[in-house]
Amino acid sequence: MSKEAVFTMKLEPELRAEFMAETEAADRPASQVVRELMREYVQRQRQAREHDEFLRQKVEVARKSVRTGRGRSNAEVEADFAARRASTANQV
Repeated sequence: MSKEAVFTMKLEPELRAEFMAETEAADRPASQVVRELMREYVQRQRQAREHDEFLRQKVEVARKSVRTGRGRSNAEVEADFAARRASTANQV
């Protein structure tokens, strides 16, 4: 991958010194560590957006189900699973 872009940032001198000391102790270039941190951040953000979209779609499916009368009340779900738990307990 081409490394033609330059990224400049301001940070506290203490943070820079600590970061540089840690990268030296790990025998790794600071720029390599920063690139890895940036890649990890980008990946986490993408995953978070994908997860949010997944949840949004699931909620929309559930809302549509309720609007069309196919939904179940909380009391119905609780009663169903109480019966399932009781059946399972009796099998043990």
